[in-house]
Amino acid sequence: MIDRPQILTLTQWMHGAAWRLQLQHALDHHALVWVTRGQARATVDGIRRGVGAHNALAIPSRTLFSFEMGVQCFGLVCLIPPGGPTLMPDRAQHLRIREVNAQMELTALLDSMQRESNQPREFSDEALEAHAQLMTVWLRRAMIAHESPTRPNAAQRLVTAYSAMVACDYATPKLMADYARDLGVTPTHLTRSCRQCSGLTAAEMLTQCSLHAARVMLENGDDSIRHVAVQLGFRSAAYFSRFILHHTGHTPSVLRKAAKSKKAA
Repeated sequence: MIDRPQILTLTQWMHGAAWRLQLQHALDHHALVWVTRGQARATVDGIRRGVGAHNALAIPSRTLFSFEMGVQCFGLVCLIPPGGPTLMPDRAQHLRIREVNAQMELTALLDSMQRESNQPREFSDEALEAHAQLMTVWLRRAMIAHESPTRPNAAQRLVTAYSAMVACDYATPKLMADYARDLGVTPTHLTRSCRQCSGLTAAEMLTQCSLHAARVMLENGDDSIRHVAVQLGFRSAAYFSRFILHHTGHTPSVLRKAAKSKKAA
């Protein structure tokens, strides 16, 4: 959990591993992504969309998402702790900013934050917080000026509801069929809707979320593999190890050792 606004390039946000953004997952903090060059593809709340230059993507905390950068993609992301003075929208927003003045204004705010982060001075924390608040004022103004989004269809509403449930409950033994039952639909219908909206099946969305959490805990933490398995709702450490091996080609211990070696290098 971060305790102050942070500014990163999109490449830095990956922390050297594409899976950290490309797998479905939810953050404990808010994120505002600003793409200034190239193309990307984001899946937010189960809805896949293209993200191009001068697109802003606001992702509230605990929102399921993934982000795939194209080769020439460049931009910045501002990470904002929840519950503080910096206000973010309750729902994800995708804004295509066409007005040049609005583009320049957001870029200037993020550049100022980047300078404060790269060259810390007295009261840098206060300056970062102030810039973050101005940035979200910009965001709310852009939301008002932006064309109203089309009303989601039935499949999109279902997938968004499923994504919200997965973001909360992925670390439990619940299966995809359990989520479908809770949503009042058949697993086949849920899978069809997820594939239509995100390009992923319902089971793949759940698997990616579990896999992302597992890799973060293995590569960033020191909990035993058995403890990681328990925390993520796996019925045994052996089953957890087979899950990791199947989806990464490596055992949990190999992933952990490789991550530690990379950090030490």
